[in-house]
Amino acid sequence: MSFSARIQARGVQLLLSGVMSRVHKDLRFTDVPKRTETLRVETGAGPVDCTVYRPPAGIGTPAPVYINFHGGGFIVARPEQDDHICRYIAATAGCVVINVDYAVAPQRVFPVAVTQAYDVTEWVVENGTANDWDGSRVAVGGHSAGANLTAAVCRTARDRGTFTPRLQIIDSAPVDLVADPATKVSRIAKPLLSPQLMRIFTAAYVPDPADLSDPLVSPGLTDDLAGLPPALVITAENDRLRDEGDAYAKALEAAGVQVDHRVFEGVDHYFTHTGPVPAGKEAIELMADALRTALGAATPEAG
Repeated sequence: MSFSARIQARGVQLLLSGVMSRVHKDLRFTDVPKRTETLRVETGAGPVDCTVYRPPAGIGTPAPVYINFHGGGFIVARPEQDDHICRYIAATAGCVVINVDYAVAPQRVFPVAVTQAYDVTEWVVENGTANDWDGSRVAVGGHSAGANLTAAVCRTARDRGTFTPRLQIIDSAPVDLVADPATKVSRIAKPLLSPQLMRIFTAAYVPDPADLSDPLVSPGLTDDLAGLPPALVITAENDRLRDEGDAYAKALEAAGVQVDHRVFEGVDHYFTHTGPVPAGKEAIELMADALRTALGAATPEAG
């Protein structure tokens, strides 16, 4: 990575760090209580801090687990931006939610985040008894850059034959980092993601252009998708990443993967955080419902 690219990435990182943790006030689920603890997981790319959200008491233990990877263009380290989603899912889907504070660029570049995301997931699978969760019932998911990492975790687990998540949630994912962002069109004049911003994200996270076509960077460019976990794919109509997300859902389905694909109309990238509120709530409820079904989780009402 050139010095100027690194400086540019740091500038954007600082600029976005405050913005990314701002969630629309009506999407914060302030009435949903939080039961959290923190833990640190050792990985092959250094220790990773995680926030563990516990479901309400009395739903039966051990509960299954959902592992969440936040967005931020691979350069913003703000896992708390997903606090509202983690709290809501833990409270309504009857599962433990683990929000992962993976390392970001330009300080740590590919494949560090992928290694950390995978190693944390494998650790969760293997250490259920000691932590009062069911490591045999695990799902993974994420938003934007975190959805890209989700795809990488599922692919790595399949290739290594180590574990199989029961569900992957792919929300507004960049899955083709090779294509020039200027070729990625939106249906509105000024979408949230500009080509310049997307180029900064990519150059920071993947400084070596030879890595851009790696399946763990651009899962949408590969044709060996068979054997991946069932997927909930969410795309936003006006998102610049919508077309590649739609194409990835179709490719997964063509490879025999069970796919539930929802395009949310009239919304842009990151609507699960910034609104519009009705669409944001509907998408988060869709995630919780999909997790409850896939994980066979008990609900507070049923418990």
